[in-house]
Amino acid sequence: MKILHIETSSKNCSVAISDGENLLCLCEEVSDNYKQSESLHSFVEWALEGAEISLKDLDAISLGKGPGSYTGLRIGAASAKGFCYGLKLPLIAVNSLDSMVEEFVNQGFELIIPLIDARRMEVYTAYFDGQSGEMISETEAKILDENSFSELVDKKILFIGDGAKKAQEILNLTNAEFKHDIYPSAKGLIKKSVDKFNQKDFENVAYFEPFYLKDFQGIKKADRIKKS
Repeated sequence: MKILHIETSSKNCSVAISDGENLLCLCEEVSDNYKQSESLHSFVEWALEGAEISLKDLDAISLGKGPGSYTGLRIGAASAKGFCYGLKLPLIAVNSLDSMVEEFVNQGFELIIPLIDARRMEVYTAYFDGQSGEMISETEAKILDENSFSELVDKKILFIGDGAKKAQEILNLTNAEFKHDIYPSAKGLIKKSVDKFNQKDFENVAYFEPFYLKDFQGIKKADRIKKS
């Protein structure tokens, strides 16, 4: 089965093509300017070209559904749904935190904890088993302070993601390691997407919405108007 994978929930705009669990091509770029709207469709074209297939060869579309950037998730979802409608393909959705974990499984950690920066001292997070890679807690938006994760003080933990930097600055966990430069990636969607495809675990394209986890926080119009 050939699947197009799209992950736009973070600063990493990421597109992959897989055949079964084999990665055929990956195009991605991390940018502080969140370039999903500029880069996504070019990356899809390049990934298809690199995989030496065309859109008509695809069997499904896979999407990192969030949590993460509200705008990035909307762009990714709109693109994925457009491909599904136009090509009459099923949509597979995978938690974006899942896409960060696989390469660190069985590396000697009891827990792997992704931390996606959600501005200020807030992060999106969940616990993953360090041996199986399975999610063992609910995804949540968590405000970090010096007591966060204190119940895990005796466990060997790996914190990953762009939220790990601010966590490292305030947490006092002697058995913890931190990797800051890890982002949700389309290549990390492959294994879960293949499992879901085989189980026919597809989304309803018409009603699918990304996993925003919390409401969009924009600037109110009144806040942009300077008082005379």
